[in-house]
Amino acid sequence: MSRRVDQKTAARVVREQIAAEDRRRRVMWTAIGVVLAVLIAGAIGYGVWQAQQPTKFNVPATATEKQDGMVIPGTTGKAKVEIYLDYQCPACKGVEEAITPMVDQWIKDNKITLIYHPVAILDPASAPNMYSTRSSAAAGCAADGGKLYEFSKQLYARQPAENTGGLPDDDIIAAGGAAGLIDPAFARCVRDGTYKGWAKKLTDDFTKRGLQHTPTLFVNDVEVVADKGKGDTNVVDALKRMVTDVK
Repeated sequence: MSRRVDQKTAARVVREQIAAEDRRRRVMWTAIGVVLAVLIAGAIGYGVWQAQQPTKFNVPATATEKQDGMVIPGTTGKAKVEIYLDYQCPACKGVEEAITPMVDQWIKDNKITLIYHPVAILDPASAPNMYSTRSSAAAGCAADGGKLYEFSKQLYARQPAENTGGLPDDDIIAAGGAAGLIDPAFARCVRDGTYKGWAKKLTDDFTKRGLQHTPTLFVNDVEVVADKGKGDTNVVDALKRMVTDVK
């Protein structure tokens, strides 16, 4: 009798172990299924997002060969000066105001080729109206009208504080009018967001170049950084030194 009881107990233990193993497998495969479902959903979501990104975009006539910026008309000098900027960036405004007298003279002397890269990295500071993107796109409209340099100054003069929503299109158009952009085509370009897709490309190219902040300046592909050993106290001094050194 005792032997039969032991056998029954052993059989029950085995059945329980098998049942426990079955439950463990079911839990494991359920977990794997959930993970796969999340991964698949994420892949689908990314695919949808990617599909919504602009694959084609309009480009201003004054765009660089790489389509990553705009050349200021009438600047063809040996020193290639590139300025990466965001029209919502206070530091960009400060640097622009500080270098304007030098830049104006260099343009007059045909010393520089001036290239603007208006990127849109501060959209979160003007959510939800995406002022950085809209002003970057508007810069393309201004370039079409041959007034990007003047338009940029007008936008900086009206620069809104960060986290305040940014300028509405009407104010951007008014800035264009003050810069001499009185053709209705400019206002239409701004309202239609003609260059919004290109503004995204400019920002992507900014990141691909390894840049993280604005303003960032280059002279003949060398980043402008103040060098105290060469007498620089700030980026303005460094820019002056580097442009002057180009012969």
